[in-house]
Amino acid sequence: MDLFIADAWAQAAPAAQEPGAFAFLPLIILFVVFYLFLIRPQVKRQKEHSKLVQALAKGDEVVTNGGIAGRIMEVGDTFLRVEIAKGVEVRVQKPAITTVLPKGTLKDH
Repeated sequence: MDLFIADAWAQAAPAAQEPGAFAFLPLIILFVVFYLFLIRPQVKRQKEHSKLVQALAKGDEVVTNGGIAGRIMEVGDTFLRVEIAKGVEVRVQKPAITTVLPKGTLKDH
């Protein structure tokens, strides 16, 4: 029977590689990419927004995150009173302010 079928011999197992620094390289690259493209820009935006909120003053013309534009009439610790039309004032939380407009952008309401 050996004439037609060759004997199958087991091959030696390849040597196991030791986990080295290169094994964690893709994970490290992934973390660096997340940091550069997601984490760092978000932290930068948060710092800019907190500076904007701290610098709010009476008379500033602002836009809220809901799209309402108005002039600040009173600044409190956590809330602002914003005039959106003549005689119409709303209370808005400070973090809800997204943009400070240049002076004179809003015409007299």
